Amino acid sequence: MASLTGTETASSSGAPWRWIYDVFLSFRGADTRNNFVDHLYAALIQKSVHTFKDDEQLETGMSIPLELLRPRFKIFSRNYATSSWCLDELVKIMECRNLAGQTVIPVFYHVEPSVVRHQIGSFADAFAKHEVRYKEKVPGWRKALIEATNISGVDVSNTANGRESKCIEILVDKIVQEKSHMVSSVVEQFVGADSLVENIQPFSLHK
Repeated sequence: MASLTGTETASSSGAPWRWIYDVFLSFRGADTRNNFVDHLYAALIQKSVHTFKDDEQLETGMSIPLELLRPRFKIFSRNYATSSWCLDELVKIMECRNLAGQTVIPVFYHVEPSVVRHQIGSFADAFAKHEVRYKEKVPGWRKALIEATNISGVDVSNTANGRESKCIEILVDKIVQEKSHMVSSVVEQFVGADSLVENIQPFSLHK
């Protein structure tokens, strides 16, 4: 499983997870795994964006430290709310965003943002069942959904005239630009550190 490999790599090297993956794809597998998500994943990999795809292999009770994965594509689809796993994960993702300012990009696939925000339509049906089995979790799930829809995201049906391939291109370009910016920032930090060392060395030599 990909998550085990990542865990072992992180623990053996001492490197934090956040340096292992550039992007985390979170989605409802039954709706998007073999279409939109598969194409988005392939496009990201093609651009050398190291991507963690949260697929059905993780729905076995295994937990992963979400704070290490950045940024996150949260893909909402028609049957998204039927999964308690997805809703629990969303709560964690929003907590990480609120605490650490990590990037979350909501993507609405064949579902209106208003349906997600107000939990109507297919989301209302799902929550009616959750109220019986997961009553104590429902308020947190609803809050997380509202918070997620307040973030600037992408409505696939209303982007590029509904052309999914173009929408994916837009999403990938956004991530590539962000990745380039992050690399530039790290380089600047190292350059700044070198300058600081150069300024300190003459003083040290006179001691």
